[in-house]
Amino acid sequence: MTQRHITHPFGKKHRLHEQVIETILFLCALFSILITVGIAVILVRESFLFFSDQKVTLVGFLTGKTWQPMIDLFGFLPLLNATIITSVIAMVFAIPLGLFVAIYLAEYATDKVRGRLKPILEVLAGIPTIVYGYFALTFMTPLLRSIFGQGTVEIYNTASAGLVIGILVLPMIATMAEDAISAVPQELRLAGLALGGTRIETTFRVVLPAALSGLSATFLLALSRAIGETMIVALAAGAGPNMTFNPFEAAETITGYIVRISGGDVSYNSVDYNSIFALGLVLFIITFTLNLISRKVSSLFYQEYE
Repeated sequence: MTQRHITHPFGKKHRLHEQVIETILFLCALFSILITVGIAVILVRESFLFFSDQKVTLVGFLTGKTWQPMIDLFGFLPLLNATIITSVIAMVFAIPLGLFVAIYLAEYATDKVRGRLKPILEVLAGIPTIVYGYFALTFMTPLLRSIFGQGTVEIYNTASAGLVIGILVLPMIATMAEDAISAVPQELRLAGLALGGTRIETTFRVVLPAALSGLSATFLLALSRAIGETMIVALAAGAGPNMTFNPFEAAETITGYIVRISGGDVSYNSVDYNSIFALGLVLFIITFTLNLISRKVSSLFYQEYE
């Protein structure tokens, strides 16, 4: 009996297309990695010019409490302190509110309500950060001064900047947290209810622990976003390094200093100019470390359901 050769509908031409698409996708991924490596190389190279100056020491940079490059004082702790204060205030405000919004959208809201609230969150995410900065300066600061007193709250302060940064990262936390909560299998909810738990008990004792991997990664990514925020702190936090723990006083953050120096009349390749790359390298290391911690925490709490 003669056997007939059957041609597969997905032949060599189809496989060639698949290979081309796979190659393009690989090149895109490689390009993003090269961009990150290029940024790191530039920061390290320019930071080396800063630290190679005889006036600068690494120990003084890391432990000094005064940042005045004009008089050869390069202790960056005041800038780091202000950055941490604004970021902590933002997270204290945004994490609970964003988590509750995510819980409501994922567990309680109807499709109609969810369809109306989600676009509002997306609008918040699309507002330019400079608009948030003026909002902090013209609304949040007067609000804080009316509550705590004009003698207590300065016009420029880290509290108003931190609160508005919290508003900025709120859509990110709400959206990503909702995705993490929605990814929990429905069977776990039904099991919690079947064991006699109320809806809210099931949410907080079953669903949230099951979504802990995605939630922890969400919070750390939002923290990275808050640390790297620029225009809000540049407009509302203050324009002078100040080693203070009072959130109602003015203090300059790392990103705020970078904006002020890069937009000023500082001469190219001077110590002041090169200092912005050293501070940029510090920010890069902080955010990169937070991303690594986020991945580690996600893998630590990761659970696979079948």
